[in-house]
Amino acid sequence: MTLFRGMLDDAAVFPPGLMALSAALPAHAAHLTSSYAEMVGPLVLAAPMLAKLRDNGGDTSESSEADWPEVSVTAPRGPEQVAEVVAARPPVRLRGFEVAVPAESSPAEFFAALERAGTGDVPVFVEVPRDERRPSIIAACAKAGYQVKFRTGGVKAELYPDEAELAAAVRAVVDAGVPFKATAGLHHALRNTDPETGFEQHGFLNLLNAVGAALDGADETELAAVLAERDAAAVAARVSTLDAAVRARFLSFGTCSIIEPLTELAALGLVPAAVLGGQGEDA
Repeated sequence: MTLFRGMLDDAAVFPPGLMALSAALPAHAAHLTSSYAEMVGPLVLAAPMLAKLRDNGGDTSESSEADWPEVSVTAPRGPEQVAEVVAARPPVRLRGFEVAVPAESSPAEFFAALERAGTGDVPVFVEVPRDERRPSIIAACAKAGYQVKFRTGGVKAELYPDEAELAAAVRAVVDAGVPFKATAGLHHALRNTDPETGFEQHGFLNLLNAVGAALDGADETELAAVLAERDAAAVAARVSTLDAAVRARFLSFGTCSIIEPLTELAALGLVPAAVLGGQGEDA
């Protein structure tokens, strides 16, 4: 299980899960006291949701900071939202900021605004846009010590990068030495075609394997083939050879269900079935 430690960011409030915050908070707390707790990362909340925390059991006037939830905050409007969160001092332990680059913002403008936002020692993940700004954004993250975030899917087919695009992104961050996380679309361990939508979805294990291949020097064509692999035994066998160096690059991914990826990992023999404590039977 060491390979998957902290890999599952709890994005229960985001599509397609859309769990209410009042339910997501206790559910996340339960994950953190479970037999699979070591594989669970922070709760992911959009910046506007932080104002609702005190209305959903987040009144921390009589609790210590150690009792506050660990949260990674998404800022879809960019650095201005980060500055608002920093100023508001919400009752959370900030584990990260996931900051989008506004469409109208140049890399220079974006990073200047991010510097002004004052993130302190909170890790920053810059969501890399899928346009011509990508090389400059990744290079600037490497220079400034920021990490990056790739969007790997969404509610529309066009939000999914194909294998070639994602392979180029993986090659770029590995070459630059920049760690990353992924968000959206990684609903299963393996590359698949969603039966309801027809969307071609990346597998989170395929992505993990692609990072390993990139570290071994694979080119973009080879990485695209790794991302496209659908043979479960082949994917699982390759994952079993990976080490901590891969996770130092691919840090985590957001999932609206913690149990579903764990169930798939157990089915592939990559984590003990007992870690689910019977929960996988109902997933």
